[in-house]
Amino acid sequence: MFEGLRTVIYAAPEIKKAKEWYSNILNIHPYFDEPYYVGFNVQGYELGLQPDKTPCKTGTAVYWGVRNIHESWDFLIKHGASPLEEIMHVGGDVYVATVCDPFGNAFGIIQNPNFIAK
Repeated sequence: MFEGLRTVIYAAPEIKKAKEWYSNILNIHPYFDEPYYVGFNVQGYELGLQPDKTPCKTGTAVYWGVRNIHESWDFLIKHGASPLEEIMHVGGDVYVATVCDPFGNAFGIIQNPNFIAK
């Protein structure tokens, strides 16, 4: 029935700035770019930006897989994200962290060798 995670949609009240920021940190251009929605294909998963969504202070955190959490953390901070939850070891070889993007959304990263992109 379920095929796995496909899309995360972040609030982007300033959609042009959000599109530029995500294009920069992901190093890709959106595949769908309209005033009401911007979509990025990130290795088969979609990151959507929607201007009419309201960021909330609490909610579900979405974690993006990374190969090196320390390099990814530094990269995000360098590009304007702010620390939310510092890098922490959560067992085995798994590490997680969360930053807040410049638009108020939680952006999680996870280094988990059990799920490596092909």
